[in-house]
Amino acid sequence: MSIGFDGFGSAYFDGDRPVSEEVSLHIANQNLQIGLDDGDTLFWPLKDIRVLPDMAGKQGFVLRLTTDRLARLFVTDGSLIAQLPNATRHAPPKGRGKLALWALAAVAAVAVQILVLVPLLADRLAVFIPPSGERALGEATFEQIRQALVETGVDPLAVCENPDGVGALSQMTAALSAGDDAPKDLSVFVLDHEMVNAFALPGGYVVLFRGLIDQAETPDEVAAVLAHEIGHVVSRDPTRHALRSAGSIGVLGLLFGDFAGGTVVLFLTERLISAKYSQQAETDADTFAYARLEGANVSPAALGSMFERLREKHGDGNQLVSHFLSHPSLSERIENARTAADPSRDFTPVLNDAQWSALKAICD
Repeated sequence: MSIGFDGFGSAYFDGDRPVSEEVSLHIANQNLQIGLDDGDTLFWPLKDIRVLPDMAGKQGFVLRLTTDRLARLFVTDGSLIAQLPNATRHAPPKGRGKLALWALAAVAAVAVQILVLVPLLADRLAVFIPPSGERALGEATFEQIRQALVETGVDPLAVCENPDGVGALSQMTAALSAGDDAPKDLSVFVLDHEMVNAFALPGGYVVLFRGLIDQAETPDEVAAVLAHEIGHVVSRDPTRHALRSAGSIGVLGLLFGDFAGGTVVLFLTERLISAKYSQQAETDADTFAYARLEGANVSPAALGSMFERLREKHGDGNQLVSHFLSHPSLSERIENARTAADPSRDFTPVLNDAQWSALKAICD
């Protein structure tokens, strides 16, 4: 079926010449047929015709074809507009394929930055971060963790400070950090929370939870976990993890020690408390722990005993076990801890009975 329109006053501009020509207009087969003076007919698909504002202020409509940048058709018959299904719809952008490629390239660039450049930058920059910057982030994150874990009230989660318990913890820390290569500015705290967990923060902070001490059967098991976390501190793993997690914001914050806004700290709180390090980082921390435990005359097998029992009691969903499951095989690590213990050596507990009782009561 063909529909004709009043062509009087209709004008076609081809865009190549500064003159127009009167045309006849018909619609047939989903095309607007534009009859030219020379007998030729142009076919404009109805779906590709758009209405443009009439810049000259005439009583009519200016139409264009989405596939032709220059050609224009001026019509006065308003009933034609009703036949155009996409008259007022924005035309699809030219070069959609190129735009898609650019978008894909942009996504790929972001992925490379997140997955490759930021981790590489973190590993390289971690050794250049000033100690004051690390310490500032560790302190700020520690305080934020205390706020985040409080269950009732507005006061932050309590730091356990029973004097006898603190004294026992200090003796354990001193035994594990003795020697010429001892970590500097090491700060070990116990938080009054039932969570069975421990973690390291930038700047020499190590945090143990009351729940971990409650679950331990011997002081050597606590010492083994503490030694492992000190290993992460010495290797600056928390700083690398913070840089990877916070990206460029974290890099700038650590470089300049500026955490006043708190955005980086808020973001890193959860990431650091449940940090999952690389297999190599975990292996190195284990190896460090074995050496420190032996140096304190404590059996490295205590590390394996602690995690085996926690896994049997709580399953892999336990926070501390999940933390250690970032390594491919927890069973392998438990066996390695037992193998690291010299069977011919006479190990002694890191704390005596009285000191162990005091540490168990550090939050009282």
